This record gives sequence, C-alpha cells and structure tokens, in this order.
Amino acid sequence: MSSSFPAPEQPTVPSTLRWAGFATAAQGALGLIVAVVLIVREAAGHHEAAISGYGTAAWFIVIGGAVAAGGMALTRGKRWGRGLSLMAQILLLPVAYTLITGSGLPQVGVPVAIIALAILALLFAPASVTWLNADELPPDAKR
Repeated sequence: MSSSFPAPEQPTVPSTLRWAGFATAAQGALGLIVAVVLIVREAAGHHEAAISGYGTAAWFIVIGGAVAAGGMALTRGKRWGRGLSLMAQILLLPVAYTLITGSGLPQVGVPVAIIALAILALLFAPASVTWLNADELPPDAKR
C-alpha cells in the first residue's frame, strides 16, 4: 500500500542568500586576480622594499580562495558559506574606513563600504535568517 501524501518539499535557498553568495564569490575572485597581478609584477622584476610580492600573493590566494569558496557555497545553499561571507564583510568595513579617512581614497573606500554593508544586509535579511534556522534543510546544506 503506497502513501498518498506527497513528500515534504525542501525549502529553497532564498534569493537574498544567493545574491550575497554571488557578491562574496566576486570579492574572492577579485582577491585571486590581485594575487595573479602581484605574481606577474614580481616575476617581471618589480620588487617592493617593504613587502614580498610572492608572499602577499600567497596571502591573497588563501584568503581570496576561501572567500570565493564561501560565496559559491552560499549560492548552492550551504550554511557554512555564511560565516566566511560574514567575516569578510566585517573585516572589509575597517578597511573601507581607513581608505576613506586615512588614505585619502574615498573613491575606493565608499564603494567597498557600500558593498560590504549591502552584503551584510542580505545575510541578515529575514528570508535568509528564516532559511538558515529551518530544521527541514536538506542534509547536504548543513555541511
């Protein structure tokens, strides 16, 4: 005898989390692009006195790769991506403040701040929080 009740639907990832994921993945990709630029510059003979181009590139690869992975995880409905995205945005806010006030680069700092705040708003949107707190998430979303 088969059951006539349909299987419960799994909640879909809200668009707020998907957009936050895409934006976070783009931030990570930008970090990876910076790493490539630093490697090319160092290989071409441009040496900084205060920093190592290769060492800084390695840092950008690690951080940019993690942020990109977190963003892609969010777009696929993985909860763990939210933590990486959240930390990236929180760390970008003091960077933006320094760019605006201390470095004299408000044309760079203001967009960085606006994007970080927009992603934070998406991460804490009611639809995002409700989905993240749902008990009936697919098992692979918890990983």
